[in-house]
This record gives sequence, C-alpha cells and structure tokens, in this order.
Amino acid sequence: MKTVDQINFKAKKVCLRVDYNVPLAEDFTITDNSRIAKSVDTIKKILTDGGSIILMSHLGRPKGAVNDKYSLKHIIDETTKLLGVPVQFANDCVGEAAKNKAHALKAGEVLLLENLRFHAEEEKGDLDFAKKLADLGNYYVNDAFGTAHRAHASTAVMAQYFGENKCFGYIMAAEIANADKILKNPQRPMTAIVGGAKVSDKILIIDNLLNFADNIIIGGGMAYTFIKAQGGKIGNSLCEDERMPLTLEILQKAKVKGVNILLPQDSVIADKFAADAQTKVVDSDNIPNGWMGLDIGKIAQQACKEVLAKSSTILWNGPMGVFEMKAFEQGTKAVADAVAEATANGAFSLIGGGDSAAAVAKFNYTDKVSYVSTGGGALLEYFEGKTLPGIAAVEG
Repeated sequence: MKTVDQINFKAKKVCLRVDYNVPLAEDFTITDNSRIAKSVDTIKKILTDGGSIILMSHLGRPKGAVNDKYSLKHIIDETTKLLGVPVQFANDCVGEAAKNKAHALKAGEVLLLENLRFHAEEEKGDLDFAKKLADLGNYYVNDAFGTAHRAHASTAVMAQYFGENKCFGYIMAAEIANADKILKNPQRPMTAIVGGAKVSDKILIIDNLLNFADNIIIGGGMAYTFIKAQGGKIGNSLCEDERMPLTLEILQKAKVKGVNILLPQDSVIADKFAADAQTKVVDSDNIPNGWMGLDIGKIAQQACKEVLAKSSTILWNGPMGVFEMKAFEQGTKAVADAVAEATANGAFSLIGGGDSAAAVAKFNYTDKVSYVSTGGGALLEYFEGKTLPGIAAVEG
C-alpha cells in the first residue's frame, strides 16, 4: 500500500481529499472536530516535506445546490487552529477563482475549497468535473475513508489523472490495516457484535462474517426478526417479516459452519418508544402484545461478557438497544465494558463507526479499544467483501 510515508512532497501541490463532514450546531460551531483532528498528521507530513495542500471535502447533503448551511467556510477557524497554519478559502471548488488560488499556493500553505457537493457532478462521478479538480494540483492523496465506498468525482474518478502520483493518507492506511487484521488473519477466537435496527442493513455483513467469525452476537432491533422467525412472540418489537426466511438461512449456515450465534435471551421491554415509558424485563421470545424490546437484559449481557472475555479479536458494529435513552443504555454499556476489558487483556478490538463509535464515546471508552473507524458505511461495505472505489482508484 503506497502511503504518504513513501513520498517526499517537496515542491508538490497536493490535492488532498479529506472527510470534513463534521456535525455543526445551529450557530455553525463544530460539535465534534475529530474528523479534522485525525487528518492533521497527514497534512503535517506533506507541509513538513515542503509541499502545499488543496483540501477537498463535502459537508452534508446540499444535493448539488449552493447552500450556506453546508458551506465549508464554517470550519475555517477550527481547521486553522488544529493545523497551526492559516487556512485560505476558495468560494468554489472549480472555476477561475479556485484555479488562481491553487496555482498561487507556496510551499507550506493550505487552501480549503468550498463544498464539493454544491456541484451535482461530484456525486455523479462526472469526468469533466473530476478533471477540473485534478488540474488544481500535481499529486493526489486520498485520506477520506468515510467516503471510500462512493464512486464520486473526488473520491474515485479524479485519481486517474495523476498516473503514479497518488497515494493514501494516514487515516486511509490505518483503516485498511485495522480492517485487514480482522478480515485476513484474525487471532482466534474472533467475535463479531452486530446490532442496530434492521436486518436488511446488516444481512450482507453477517453473511460474510460467517466465513471467518467464531461467534456472532446479534442485538438491537434486528434481533427480534431472528426471534420471531423461530416462533418467538415479540409483541410490538421491530421486525422485518419479509426477512424472516433469510434469518433462518443464516442460522442454518452458522450451524453448518460451526459459528456460534448469540441472540439475547432476555430483553428490557417498554410500553412505548419513549424515555419515560414503563419498563420490565422478560424472555425475548415472550414479549406481550403492546410492548417492545428496546435493550438486552441482564442474562443476555452476561452471555455477551462471557464470550467477549474469551475472544482475541472483536469487531463491533451497531448498538444493543436504544442507548440514546438512559432507560435503554445498559446493554450497550455492558458490551462496551466487556470489549474494553478484553482489549486490556490483549484482544484486538475494532469499533465500526457510526452508532458504535458514538456509544463508545458516550461511555468514555474511545481510548480503551484498539481502533475506532471513521467510516461506518465504508467499513460495512469492506466487511461485506466489496471493493471500495476510493481504494481501488489509488491502488489501480
């Protein structure tokens, strides 16, 4: 894998695709700057070598139209603070103004382009638009793992215009290396924790995990589709009836392959989807009508802990319940506890972005696991066995 470590960027003008799709408050202050902070090492390597940088990113979903709410001008101050160098700004990502500012850049200088998605051509992967972006520099570095599964102009298409002059930044390299620790040669036993609301969102990853996991813990709303498919009563719990035959296929495949699938034996149930709902704990396959499962119970938590304590490799993608509400956070917290403890005892743990990363942060375990991915959707597709366009474009 070719990374920034193998290149001397002296006198090079680098088009650096970053993922600065950060959350903004109503007053446009950044509520979580971690995506910008994580890119600093790659940026400093290029600048220290004597290169200059054209930062390219999207923010939100402006759907191909200019929208002040999604302007990257809102992140200039924070980016300047984190980098320790002034960040110049171009009011567009293509056109004369952007071209002039990019061409005027001197060694050690940084230019941030306006939101790529203000142009519909970005998401369409338009060749002409990609060429205009590529013309701004003479080297391409992709460090935006969060968008690596998108075949967009800046993430996959523009790389072709740089010949051999392209590589990965530190974030991309770390994401791929950590994912490959699980995909290619996991230390055993290997346990995958798969949660979240819908079976349909995770069906491909579960199917692929059957090829290399020893245990798969299933939690969250998706567990009830598995339970109902086996004849359980799940009340008003989330269920995708049309996916029930598929869950039975997965259980059968797991049996044939010798993979241990853990479904929650008990659940914390509620009479409505609300923080102030009445709650009680029952067997997961015996939930009364009018009630819904919103978290895993104590017996299920203990079963998870026992499996995780014996695991050498752990992948976690998706919460065990509605952890955003205090009444239903205990299952997810118990799993976070167990993952942190296993990691302290020598296990390798990868947290798969999105809600899992939010849960680990909420319970202050970010520093107690091996690696937290920056890309939920991209990591999912990588574990589904798909080729990610943003990786293929640089490796090709």
